Amino acid sequence: MPSALARSVTDFFRLHAPFSQMAQAHLALLVSHAKLNYFSKGSRLLGAGDGPARTLFVIQRGEVRSYEPGTTAPSADHAVALASGECFPLGALIESRAVINDYVAVTDTFCYEFDKALFDTLLAESPPFGGFCTHRIAHLLQESRRHARAIANEDAHERHNMTSLLSALLRRSPVTCKPDAPLREVLESMRALRIGSMVAVDPAGRPVGIFTERDLLDRVVLAQVPLDGPLSGVMTVKPTTLDESASAFDAALLMARHGIRHLPVTRGEMLVGVVSERDLFSLQRVGMREVSRAISHAKAPEALEAAATDVRSLARNMLAQGMAVEQLTQVIVALNDRLVEHAIRLVLADGDLTDLDVCWIALGSEGRMEQTISTDQDNGLIFTAHDNASADATRARLLPVAQRINQLLARIGFPLCQGGIMAGNPKWCLSLDEWKLRFGDWLRNPVPDALLNAAIFFDFRPLYGSVHLAETLRTWLLTEARQRPAFLRMLAANALGSAPPLNFFGELSSSGQIDLKGQGARTFIDAARVLALAHDVSATHTAQRLRLVAAQRGTARETDAIIEAFHFVQTLRLARQFAALDDGGPPNRVEIGSLNELDRRILKEALRQGSKLQSRIKLDYAL
Repeated sequence: MPSALARSVTDFFRLHAPFSQMAQAHLALLVSHAKLNYFSKGSRLLGAGDGPARTLFVIQRGEVRSYEPGTTAPSADHAVALASGECFPLGALIESRAVINDYVAVTDTFCYEFDKALFDTLLAESPPFGGFCTHRIAHLLQESRRHARAIANEDAHERHNMTSLLSALLRRSPVTCKPDAPLREVLESMRALRIGSMVAVDPAGRPVGIFTERDLLDRVVLAQVPLDGPLSGVMTVKPTTLDESASAFDAALLMARHGIRHLPVTRGEMLVGVVSERDLFSLQRVGMREVSRAISHAKAPEALEAAATDVRSLARNMLAQGMAVEQLTQVIVALNDRLVEHAIRLVLADGDLTDLDVCWIALGSEGRMEQTISTDQDNGLIFTAHDNASADATRARLLPVAQRINQLLARIGFPLCQGGIMAGNPKWCLSLDEWKLRFGDWLRNPVPDALLNAAIFFDFRPLYGSVHLAETLRTWLLTEARQRPAFLRMLAANALGSAPPLNFFGELSSSGQIDLKGQGARTFIDAARVLALAHDVSATHTAQRLRLVAAQRGTARETDAIIEAFHFVQTLRLARQFAALDDGGPPNRVEIGSLNELDRRILKEALRQGSKLQSRIKLDYAL
């Protein structure tokens, strides 16, 4: 092959996975064996009746569709579209068998062709190529994470370098007091909120003084100033301030010039926040241990609110560092669980309910341990009661407490559920027997509302209190569900209502929006719920449900690809939700045109896997 042509072919392969990750020697071997072939529109490249596959095809230009044998384009229900850079038939080549579907050129198409001997050589000698062929979605996901990490790190650098505006660094509303506030109260507030300074403001909100931890030793302890005296006696009056439109670099210079560690930030003359020396040089680089410790030591709602903000910052940084979404959501859920548990403890500190047997349960995405950063509350209460009278009396005691907890959770970043699915609602603060009656009614009468409720409530898990109550309810539910085949069939039919947004030919549209939650993640979540109930699986996490069902059915290899596809959709959701914090757009909808070529390719493959999972449900229940 002429050198100029070889460079051109090499440049093409460098644009597409897995070739872009192959060593130069292996790529050169591939290019040296490349044969470019032309296929006119409508011609068949490969068919189910052609015997064992002997050729690897890589589409250079054009489009190929894979149809079930015997179907034609107008009647094909599950045609799969392949575009430039995609290769086939990997499974048939690895297993030395015939292809299952027919591959037809739907436009004039050019393909590079390679014989099976070269395919086998690269499969054995090139880890990127071998990994891609055996775990295609996982490989594409890994490359996507590398790409996302590079962009996110660049974005983080731009977002948090010393040119950042101070307004972008303010993570909480300022904590203030009056100049005549007793010193003891000021110190107690600083300890409770874990802050290093207190700003005194006048009635108009303008800063008139500041007191810091460093002032405590010199001006209070060593000077033996009584704690009953006013803050005005020990604070720094007329503190140095900076407008929020100034940069972090400006603030650092000002701090160095005046030898200060805390700088009040203003908008006009009004105080809007405080930046510290630590803020400027850490720039939100917060670790899981620090966040966890901050949650544990929170003594007031304000401190818990600040910790919740840190959870979102931590998650954003971890996504930028390329952490896999399953591990990332586990971190988010673990920290969010701690936030909820600590919020419950803060409220319970004001009232004694120790004589009650109660369990706070998480529902919906929180129950599935799939919480992202944009989620509202879904929770309930289970309690023990011996008769109807005691159930009503216990509920009357619990509801005011549950409502205060719901309000506190809303304050720290978990919005109230618009549908009222919260423990503070009498409908979802029930005794164990009442929950069984409610679930039993849904199982016996699978009307649309019952199926909708089942999709939320059947994913419950215990979060605080008497765990055995939730475990007892789960055991009862699994037993009852297996005895209700009509309900399972209706639930399965309901799970098919969120079809992946692929068009008639199995393609992803090139424009418009996709609801990554309703049209993407829900496809996997709803199907996994049906499978879990049918196979006596108590897990609520979608990936774990699929793994445990696969272990029973012997479909682990097939299920691995489905789980990887689900994780990719969740990764896109998280990335979109972080972007929504900045642009104010919808947190779960993404413009297809905004995705890079690699992510569009993986999304198309992921949605196909969701469709494949739904096909399994259709087959199981003859739908």
